[in-house]
Amino acid sequence: MLSPFPGMDPYLEAAGYWSDFHYWFIGACCGVLADRLPPNYDARIQEHVRLIEVEPQTDKLVIPDVAVLQSAFARETTDSPSSGTAMLEPVTIPYAMTVENRETWIEILRHPERDLVAVVEVLSPDNKRGTGRDQYEAKRLAILAQSVHLVELDLLIGGQRLPVRQPLPQGHYYALVGDSARRPLCNVYYWTLRQELPTIDVPLAPPDPPVPLDLAQAFTLAYQRGRYHRCIDYSAPLSATWGPDDVAWCRRQVEANTK
Repeated sequence: MLSPFPGMDPYLEAAGYWSDFHYWFIGACCGVLADRLPPNYDARIQEHVRLIEVEPQTDKLVIPDVAVLQSAFARETTDSPSSGTAMLEPVTIPYAMTVENRETWIEILRHPERDLVAVVEVLSPDNKRGTGRDQYEAKRLAILAQSVHLVELDLLIGGQRLPVRQPLPQGHYYALVGDSARRPLCNVYYWTLRQELPTIDVPLAPPDPPVPLDLAQAFTLAYQRGRYHRCIDYSAPLSATWGPDDVAWCRRQVEANTK
């Protein structure tokens, strides 16, 4: 079964399925590229695991002060003066905890040297906020400093957009294609929730022509293999991120295509 939307499905992000969809979509994009690459190229999925320390909910912690300690000491000395047993109050502090964050991307390599030609990134929520954004921007600058093409797909409404020198055109979703030979310029594909996903050109090493990446095909493969039509509750309301016109349009799409 297909998504009820012509392009991106906003419920993948709104209903919390993006992390799972990200893996399916990366694999689908890699497969679509591999089917169309020249024989002397490969598309490979790469992954890096980072451990991120979880910030404690400090507003729920009990933070001791001098008065608390004095109170505990007073109880110890007045409530049981002859027992010799210290009645201490515990102090609540957080554990140092970490979570795994997996970054997955596609690399296009040229044989026989296995030269890195292009990197295809599909942004995750972590890439667009907080320390995760800072780390992604550092990785991005390292790629841009090399003779490597960079393709960035931002299929999320939430979080900050990618930094560029000029304001991005009005749209909901973006694909930035940076040919290393044209830096600092890049091609920006942009479209809205109501449009189909485009086909973008991924540059290869000269003199080879770009290879097309059909995002709509990749999306359909990922959506069907993930069986999201069976688990997404399309009757749930969308987040306030969307305007009332878009929310009303989404409701009509769902009603017309999920019967």
